[in-house]
Amino acid sequence: MADQDLVEDGPAARRRARGGADRTGAARMRATPDDSPSSSVGAEPKREGDRPHGSPASGPLSRRRLLGTAGATGLALGAAGGAAGYAAGSASSTSAEKVTPLSSLGAGEVRFHVKHQPGITTPLQARGHLVAFDLAAGAGRKEAAALLRRWSDTARRLMAGEPAAQDDTAIALDAGPSSLTVTFGFGHSFFARTGLEKQRPESLDPLPDFSSDQLDRSRSDGDLWVQIGADDALVAFHALRAIQKDAGGAARVRWQMNGFNRSPGATAHPMTARNLMGQVDGTRNPKPTESDFDERIFVPGSASPSTSGDPAWMANGSYAVIRRIRMLLDDWEQLSLKEQEDVIGRRKSDGAPLSGGSKATETTAMDLEKTDAEGSLLVPINAHARISRPDQNGGAAMLRRPFSFHDGIDAKGVPDAGLLFVCWQADPLRGFVTVQRKLDRGDALSRFIRHESSGLFAVPGGAAEGEYVGQGLLEG
Repeated sequence: MADQDLVEDGPAARRRARGGADRTGAARMRATPDDSPSSSVGAEPKREGDRPHGSPASGPLSRRRLLGTAGATGLALGAAGGAAGYAAGSASSTSAEKVTPLSSLGAGEVRFHVKHQPGITTPLQARGHLVAFDLAAGAGRKEAAALLRRWSDTARRLMAGEPAAQDDTAIALDAGPSSLTVTFGFGHSFFARTGLEKQRPESLDPLPDFSSDQLDRSRSDGDLWVQIGADDALVAFHALRAIQKDAGGAARVRWQMNGFNRSPGATAHPMTARNLMGQVDGTRNPKPTESDFDERIFVPGSASPSTSGDPAWMANGSYAVIRRIRMLLDDWEQLSLKEQEDVIGRRKSDGAPLSGGSKATETTAMDLEKTDAEGSLLVPINAHARISRPDQNGGAAMLRRPFSFHDGIDAKGVPDAGLLFVCWQADPLRGFVTVQRKLDRGDALSRFIRHESSGLFAVPGGAAEGEYVGQGLLEG
C-alpha cells in the first residue's frame, strides 16, 4: 500500500432539475467530462436518449422526504431529524402530498461518455464490486464485441438512473444514480482468446513475483474485468447483477470481490480516507490539478506503438493493478500507538508526518533527514511512507483508489479483512512494479499484510457517443 490515495473532495456539485416524470422523482446532478461530480463549468451537453427527470407535483410519500438538503459538506440529517421526519410521514402516508426532490447522496450522477472511463478520477465511493470474467468456451472476438456493446449500454443506462434495457430486477427502483460508475478492462489472456495478440500492449505483460505474494490464482487475473462503484449499496448491487446477467453465455465469473469506503458526508469535512488499520491512507496521492497528472496516469490521446509504446486503441486509457491485500489485524492491534506510527511514518490521529512536530498537519512536508535528540530518524528508515514516496522511487507514481473489505472470520478465528488495492497508471512497470519492488525489500508494514490475489488490466479510454468501450480494439 503506497502512501497515496484519493481525497474525497471533488469539484463543487451543482444540481439541475430536468422536466418530465421519472421513477426516482429526483432532481439530478450532472457530471463534468472528467467524470468527477458535476460543476457548472465545462458541463457536457445532454446526451441523446437521456430520460428526463423531475419531481411530480403530487403523489405518495417518497422515502426521499426523509433526507434533508445537503449543505456544502454533504452532511445528512441527524438522527433526531430523521426520526421526526419518519414519524410525520407515517402519520400521513395515506394522503397525497408533494414529493421533495432528491437532494442528497442519491442525486449524484457521473457521465458514461467521457474522455477517460468513469471510476478512475471519480471521488471514492461508499460501495464497490470488483469482478473478473473469463470468456466461455468457443466465445471469441465476435461474442466479446457483442458483450461489450451490451455492457456499455447497461452501464450508460444505470449510471443515468434508468433501468436496464432487458429484465431489470428493480433492486434500485426507489434510488437515484448515487454516483454509480462502471469501468471495463481487458486482461492479458483476453487477446489470445479473441485472436488479437498483435493488439496486446507490452505494458500488459504479467507482473513479476514479489516476496510478499501468497496468491490464490483462482482469484487472480481474468479475460475481462469490471469495477462497479456507487454511494448506495443497493445501487451498486443492482449494477453488479445487471452486468452478470448481461454476460449470458458469452462469459462466466472468474472471481468477485466486494468492498466499501466511508460514506460521503460521514465526516465534518472532506478528508483523506482511513483504512482498516485506522491509518489515514493516501496523503500523497497524485491530484488531477497537478501539471503532470495525465502524463503519469493516462496513456496519451494520440497513443501509438511508435510513440508511447501503446496501441492506438488504448488512447486516453490507463492500466489498473488490483491486489487483494489481507491485513493481519490481530497482530497489528497488539502494537502500541507509537509502534504503529513508526511502521507508517505518520501520526495515526491526523496523518501528519512524524518529522513535523506538534503543529504539523497531514500536508506538512516530510523531512526524511530530521532526527530526535538521540540522533535517531524521526521517520524510521523502513517506514512505509518513506519507502513508497515518489521521490524515493525515481518519481514513480500511481493513483490509488481502493476499497476496504471484510469477508467474515476465517477458520483460524481471525478477520478476513483488508484492502482491495486498485491503482491506476500510464505504465505499470514504472508505477506499481517500481514501488512494490522497493516495498518488497524492507517495508515495515509487510509484516502485517499479505497479498492474496492479483490482476493487471488494460482499461481503454471512454466510449464516445454511440460507441461502446473497447470498440477500437474489437472492431479496429
